[in-house]
Amino acid sequence: MADPLARLAVKLVPGASHSNIAGWFGDSLRIRVKAVAEKGKANAALVSLIAQTLELPSDAVRLIGGKTSAHKVLEITGLSQQELKRRLQKLDL
Repeated sequence: MADPLARLAVKLVPGASHSNIAGWFGDSLRIRVKAVAEKGKANAALVSLIAQTLELPSDAVRLIGGKTSAHKVLEITGLSQQELKRRLQKLDL
């Protein structure tokens, strides 16, 4: 049986004063990262922050859409969509 997969829509704000999950922006999670949007630095910071927040290894989080856009889609291995929602609700966003 394959690992469960969840998807998460994100609105990324690079170059922020600090990295954090800022809350919901419509159906997307707004995330600020200190890293700048050049050479994939902001995307790497996003993946790292989400993995750390969800208590998953970095390789469980993969950017599958929006590489050069502010609107991104992440695929998260090892969590069902329901478990992802549960973990995000615990953050009290």
